[in-house]
Amino acid sequence: MALTREKVLDTALRLADEQGMAALSMRKVAAAAGVEAMSLYNHVENKGDLLDGLTARVFEEVSLPDPALPWDARLQALAEGLHASFTRHPVVVRALAAQDANPRSAGALRVIDALLAALLDAGLDERAAARAYRSLLGMLFGSVLTGTAGTGAPAVRDEPVVAYFRRMVTAEELPSLHRVLPALVAGDCVQDFEYQLDLLIGGLRQA
Repeated sequence: MALTREKVLDTALRLADEQGMAALSMRKVAAAAGVEAMSLYNHVENKGDLLDGLTARVFEEVSLPDPALPWDARLQALAEGLHASFTRHPVVVRALAAQDANPRSAGALRVIDALLAALLDAGLDERAAARAYRSLLGMLFGSVLTGTAGTGAPAVRDEPVVAYFRRMVTAEELPSLHRVLPALVAGDCVQDFEYQLDLLIGGLRQA
């Protein structure tokens, strides 16, 4: 099969998922694609273009909703699609959050445009749509990064954190924390993205 930009980027994305962005190199991508490193430069300009391109591939995984749907249905579909794609590729979220990569492709821009179209159709002006878009990205990044962090062994402590909270939190001193603590310890630290998204959309409906 002939080498294409898409094949180069998909190979790079797979390696980044497996080894992390820091371990990614043109040499490794070329070896994984079965070509010489110089062959890559027919399809990507440099490593920066490679990182931007593989990031764009993650956005391009998201299906665009029917533009005839209501704005809130479109926004929910796009947000859930991005959350699923980002969860498959958390290494890209870390690069986006650190501004080490940007989604530069026509397909990725169409996803961003569809998000902004839904927000504008919700009745927001340009400034408010930009703020809502950034807020949505923050929710997405936070949910994915929290949900995919902590793969190593936790540090050992004499007293587990739950035991510490139960010992220290009393109804007299910390009444609100004491009341909610059972619900807090019943779950985990992974953010509930669906709940956050419902809050965001509900707030936009009231705006």
